[in-house]
Amino acid sequence: QVQLVESGGGLAQAGGSLRLSCVASGNILSIDAMGWYRQAAGKQRELVATVANGGLTTYTDSVKGRFTISRDNAKNTVALQMNSLKPEDTAVYYCNAKKMRTNIHLFLEAWGRGTQVTVSA
Repeated sequence: QVQLVESGGGLAQAGGSLRLSCVASGNILSIDAMGWYRQAAGKQRELVATVANGGLTTYTDSVKGRFTISRDNAKNTVALQMNSLKPEDTAVYYCNAKKMRTNIHLFLEAWGRGTQVTVSA
């Protein structure tokens, strides 16, 4: 069994910063890609940023230049530094991991439970 647990959400003012963290647990040997998605009220879940095992990153256009994703492969963690926050960044943010290998199983995908980020104008 693997598990992703997020932390670091909360309330910020427009222009402020928050840092999200996610740790994957469960005898994990490797993870191909880790990332962050978000879902605002009444909207579909959308990709925010991803980072591959080798460090290649991708970002959705709306967060480029403001958000930075990073990961620590040794600790199976991924973080999202969010700067210059805007009210439209308000959403529940979900940690995601793809192709998580343990000593007995390959998990194609896993999700955290989400952490709320609220940005006030």
